[in-house]
Amino acid sequence: MTTIESCATPGCTNPLTQRLACPKCQQMGIPIAYFCGQSCFAQNYAKHKQVHVLFQQLKQQQALQSFDPTTTCPDDAPTEQKLQLPHWARDYRFTGTLRPTLLSPRRTVPASIRQPDYAQHPAGVCTHEQNERHKPPHIRCYTEEEINGEEGLRHVCQMGREILDVAGKAVRVGVTTDELDRIVHEATLERDCYPSPLNYYQFPKSVCTSVNEVICHGIPDHRELCDGDIVNLDISAYNRGGYHGDLNETFFVGNVDAEGQKLVKTAFDCLATALELVRPGTLYRDLGAAIERKAKETQCSVVRTYCGHGIGHELFHTIPNIPHYGKNKAKGVMKVGHVFTIEPMINLGTSGDKTWQDDWTAVTLDGKRSAQFEHTLVVTETGYDLLTKRKDEPVMTWKPELLQR
Repeated sequence: MTTIESCATPGCTNPLTQRLACPKCQQMGIPIAYFCGQSCFAQNYAKHKQVHVLFQQLKQQQALQSFDPTTTCPDDAPTEQKLQLPHWARDYRFTGTLRPTLLSPRRTVPASIRQPDYAQHPAGVCTHEQNERHKPPHIRCYTEEEINGEEGLRHVCQMGREILDVAGKAVRVGVTTDELDRIVHEATLERDCYPSPLNYYQFPKSVCTSVNEVICHGIPDHRELCDGDIVNLDISAYNRGGYHGDLNETFFVGNVDAEGQKLVKTAFDCLATALELVRPGTLYRDLGAAIERKAKETQCSVVRTYCGHGIGHELFHTIPNIPHYGKNKAKGVMKVGHVFTIEPMINLGTSGDKTWQDDWTAVTLDGKRSAQFEHTLVVTETGYDLLTKRKDEPVMTWKPELLQR
């Protein structure tokens, strides 16, 4: 028996001669509905995107109702208990060899530390970002005082750099990503900052630790790093002035094979290539083409689901959006004072990704490794300034000895 499918546009009776799905629905995991053609999809997109909003609201409500304390265990629990799979992972089909463990209890932040608006929100919602989405799109130009003031953007980015350097030195065979989270958490508090990831839309930890096939948003747990692993540490901090800063690097753990070393170097080169284009007048959409060309030189691919982003005062993520692949439709032209991140995620295999059922951990679809580097920068009259740079490194320089652990 033949089943006749209808177009997802209400009232449309055209037959489905092709199966055109909404890319945003696919990205969000919404059950796929098909449209009869591109023109029908484009004409009705304003109404269709309401489905995206409703689905996101439903996910937030479900997150509040479905918290399961069995995903965590006490710090003094036996190792055997700590290494158990979370309940969601017991029948889950993983794409690679990495497996999650139970998590340590959430770390606390003293009241003396200034906290972002989402820190105590039950669903971790950033109201500043939500409010921003209802305003006409406008990329903010930050002033000299906002960038270089005592508690400005440069300050929080330098704090982030110090935190990453501290955590990077702790990477080694046998250390758990939970221990790296503890180090990041304490180093952040020592600098009178709040770890931006903590409770951001309910992310449970203070740093993202993405190992091997994890592309981004890996949750620190009790798994020990093994000889030959690669691990990305994504550091974000929020200071007393109300500014966020964001950066990350991928580290070699022990003896990494030649293919892994090629991948990490390619990720570094992709970011460096994009930075060469940053100056007033550059279209944001042009960065992706340069990144993808560089990745293809070593037969690597670029993740399309996640992008660079604007960042600044009370806003962890905002416009501009900066895709890392060619032929994208990013809007905007760079101007002096624009502050944003570039953070290409580069895969050894396919560019496809999926998200674990913890609702955070993004992994490669084929289980092959992924690597990433990220900087926060400001556009200047002559080019750019890396706000998250090392003090002796105004321009990105490949120094593998700083990444080898």
